[in-house]
Amino acid sequence: MAAGVGVKLAPWSRRARLYRPTSPGGGCRHAAVTQVVRAKSSATADSQSNQEFCLQLVRSRDYDGFVSSLLLPEDARRSSLALRAFNVELAQVKDSVSQKTIGLMRMQFWKTAIEEIYRDEPPNQPVTAELWRAARKHSLTKRWLLRIITDREKDLDDRAYRNLQELETYSENTQSSLIYLLLECLGFKNVHADHAASHIGKAQGIVTCLRATPYHSSRRKVYLPMDVCMLHGASQEDFIRGSREQNVRDVVYDIASQAHVHLQHARSFSHNVPAAATAAFLQTVGLEDFLQRVRRADFDIFHPSLRNRNPLLPVQLYFRSWKKTY
Repeated sequence: MAAGVGVKLAPWSRRARLYRPTSPGGGCRHAAVTQVVRAKSSATADSQSNQEFCLQLVRSRDYDGFVSSLLLPEDARRSSLALRAFNVELAQVKDSVSQKTIGLMRMQFWKTAIEEIYRDEPPNQPVTAELWRAARKHSLTKRWLLRIITDREKDLDDRAYRNLQELETYSENTQSSLIYLLLECLGFKNVHADHAASHIGKAQGIVTCLRATPYHSSRRKVYLPMDVCMLHGASQEDFIRGSREQNVRDVVYDIASQAHVHLQHARSFSHNVPAAATAAFLQTVGLEDFLQRVRRADFDIFHPSLRNRNPLLPVQLYFRSWKKTY
């Protein structure tokens, strides 16, 4: 009976030997390899999830920047979306908090996050994870990132700009800094490209302020430079009630003209800017489009036509990227 039992168990014994460790600790090594594979798979999935998060955030909140990013070379595309997602996160703090203290806390989070990113200890958050990847890949300059946060933080004071120069300074420190980082993603550190980026960033900030005027006015807020408003005798109440009088149009004309001047200055460097660097300046297409539409509306910033997005903008962006001009 004992022998019979032994015969029945023999096949199972041979199968068992197939899975038996061939040396001491072999089972531990197998488990370790499995854990490494799972960790890599999880990291890949997280990375893809973070990338998708940034892409969707930029597409929903910065459409022009989204399309411009898609037209960048593949090596810079993902990093551009990370930078633009970072910019969106900061930009929406002002409108999403009810108290300045909460806004300051969020800005402090981003300041700390940047420091941790450059210590290779990024917080477990999609945008910071993608920003860490971009910073490592392109050796991004930390002070540009911190300068964006610092000036966004100052802007939480929720008051109108005292003059046009104050708006330009804010635009330089936020929008131009972002373009400097985009140039680094493309591998360019060129003085002429930097000069162009400075003026394009100022134009971007001015146009953004104009573009958001109807939205802010509906919330009884006006951020347009006070010196220009006073020059033409336009009060904040005129904008809050959506006035389309000539003095309000004159204010818009002066501010839009300054944005146009910055675009012209930026283009004066075009002969000295490397052709491949112009990919960082594609937003000039959207700026030019808005300024032209404002002019056609006779500088009526509340004109219904300005609420609609230009459906041809992606085509225009593609054509400009193909020509490598700005």
